[in-house]
Amino acid sequence: MNLSTVRAPKKASENRKRVGRGMGSGMGKTSARGHKGQRSRSGSRMLRGFEGGQMPLHRRFAQARFHHIFRVEYVVVNLERLLELGVSEITPEVLKQAHITKRKSDRIKVLGEGELKTALTIQAHKFSKSAQEKITSAGRQVEVLA
Repeated sequence: MNLSTVRAPKKASENRKRVGRGMGSGMGKTSARGHKGQRSRSGSRMLRGFEGGQMPLHRRFAQARFHHIFRVEYVVVNLERLLELGVSEITPEVLKQAHITKRKSDRIKVLGEGELKTALTIQAHKFSKSAQEKITSAGRQVEVLA
């Protein structure tokens, strides 16, 4: 590509529509605004999306929100809450029986809030770094479920 092959984009050289320049121009008299009415008056300006008093489209469909269809939700459980259960092996079934989760299929994330005094083996889908460090330093293992 060089300067001899550069062209202006399409419609770059077209003149803008000049209204109110006499009957011969085709845009004379009412200047393509028609007769009477709100848009024919000088100084007329409506907000973007105005539909003549009808409820605008952006307000009619305001309830249509974006929902991420691949979002994965986790039930968050702190270590101190797991200690209250008094069980050495914690699984999703145990959490369901303790009414921490509603379903056995709920995905669980363990957070490191609280001090771990007893050794726990925990099965969960995700662990925070602090929770993982506390569990391993207490001499137990972390089992990440798929």
